This record gives sequence, structure tokens and C-alpha cells, in this order.
Amino acid sequence: MKAVYFNEHGDLSVLRYGDVPEPAVPPGWVKIRVRATSFNHADLFSRRGMPGIKVQLPGINGSDCAGEIAELGEGVAGWKVGDRVLPIPHQVDWTAGSFDMLGENRNGAMAEYCVVRASQLMRLPDNVSFEDAACLPCAYGTAHRMLHGRGNIQAGETILILGASGGVGNACVLLSKIAGLRVIAAAGDADKCRRLEALGADETIDYTRDSFDQVIREKTGSLLRGGGVDVVVNFTAGETWMPSMRCVKRFGRLLCCGGTGGYKAVTDIPYLFTSEMTIIGSTGWTMEDQERLVALVADGRLKPVIDRVVPLSDAIDAYGAFERREFFGKIVVTP
Repeated sequence: MKAVYFNEHGDLSVLRYGDVPEPAVPPGWVKIRVRATSFNHADLFSRRGMPGIKVQLPGINGSDCAGEIAELGEGVAGWKVGDRVLPIPHQVDWTAGSFDMLGENRNGAMAEYCVVRASQLMRLPDNVSFEDAACLPCAYGTAHRMLHGRGNIQAGETILILGASGGVGNACVLLSKIAGLRVIAAAGDADKCRRLEALGADETIDYTRDSFDQVIREKTGSLLRGGGVDVVVNFTAGETWMPSMRCVKRFGRLLCCGGTGGYKAVTDIPYLFTSEMTIIGSTGWTMEDQERLVALVADGRLKPVIDRVVPLSDAIDAYGAFERREFFGKIVVTP
């Protein structure tokens, strides 16, 4: 089968497009003919190498996988060849301390075929395209759980979303608007800000031109005078962490589901205890989150933002654009 793969960890130059063996189908698993997958920041981390996580080599990225069942493993019941599916990419056993992730520590969907446990499958309705479905698991699933399962967002609140032009950021904008929040979206250039406004953001901040914490202070006032916003979403961390803390109003929440801008961050301790804010971490998502997202798409209430759709043979070039942040929304690959 054709795949985009890497034999060693490194930069973009280690990626190859070519033939690799089709994966075997163990008992209780299924083989999926991949119709669409998409890029996520986890792809960068696994290709470069992640301390403490052993990545299968040769490595194949692609955690999101929308497709059709091509083969059933021994003992699989309730499914048949040809069924449209959108598996949840991860398998977690908290009691055993084990974690299994498609496209990270085992080969993923940036290929014509991949395999998953039958227990990871969910059905994909006929009125949800493979391309839209491939946007949902990692980015939209992470956003849904962070906002609803962990952040408990409420209609009428104001939310500031950093990094709003990417997959998770777009998802946060759309899901927050569906939930009835006032959305302030921050991005890295004026064009992305305009596109965020077209998505429904009530206000945007170009953080290459303006300091976003200063903008929030100027518009809402100081902390002790009731300034700030109810919820801040920050999955970039690094240098943005302390300024984002200064945007949270008294008793507000700071939500974090990643650290794409750097894992080390400085905490403003006086602001932390003076504001009495709550800092909430969120990891991954559940099958229930994924099912709710698919239902929103099927009902026409949610339309995932797709930057471009490319064939697998062009995926390496698209991977480069993703790494350079030359995109808005999700980049989808169709093997």
C-alpha cells in the first residue's frame, strides 16, 4: 500500500512517500480503508521524537481516520465490510497505565489502510463526508471536552481563544458560538483575523501587532475593577502563558490542552491568588464527545473548517505548509 512514512526521527526531510506492507489484522481488530485523514500537531512531535514515548518505526502519522471497513479480524461481531466508520484514535487503560494512540506510538492513517480495535469504532452517518469527519477526532474532540467536559462553558460568558486560526482554535470558536458565548479570537495576522470574524468571532486580536493582554485590559479594565474575561483558552503555553493569566477575570478559568509553543511557562503567582482563578488542564476526549460532534455535523449545526484537501501523494508538501503554519483550519489528506 502507499503511505507517507519516516524511518528515523528528524525534520521534514525524513518523510517519504512510497510502498509499505499492509498492516496485519489481529483478532478483535479491523482494517480500515482510509478515505480521509488530517494533520495535527501530534504528527510533528511523533516525527521529531517524543521523550518517554516510543514511536513505532517505520512511522506513519495520522491520528484522524475516516473510512470504510475493509477486513474484519477474528471474533469481530456487529460490523461488516463496507461500513462507514470514524474510530476514536486512542485506547487508554488508566488502571494499567497504558496508552495507545493511532499515528503516535503505533502506525496511523496517513496511508491507504490502517488497523484499529473494533472497540474503537463508531458509525459514520451517510450525510457526513469523510473529509468533514477527518477533521473531528483530535482537534474538535479535544476542544469539545476542554470547553464542555472540563471548562463548563456557559451561554453569555466571554471567552478569549489564543491560536484561534488552527484546527483546535477554529473548533473552540465554532463550539463556543454554538454554546452562546461571546468570542474574542487571537491570531497571527490580519487575514486570519478577518477569516475568524467570518467564522463568527465577535472580536479579534492580531497578536503580532497588539499585546493581547493589553488589549483585554484596555477594553475591560483592571482585575480589581472587574476586568478580564470569564474563560481563556491557551494551548500554546510558552511565552503566552503569563499574559494569558492576566486576561482572566476574578473567579474565571484558564483552560489548557497543550503546549505547542513550549512546555515551560512562567506563572504570575500574585495574579493567580489575587484573581482566585481556576487553571484547568484537559487531555484528549471521549467517544461521547466524538459522537456529539458527528451529530452536530449531521444536523448542519457545525461545519468543520478545511484549509485544503490534498491527495496522499502531495501530503509531504502539505505537511511542510502545516509546519510553517501556512494554513487556516484543517489540512485534509485523501489516500
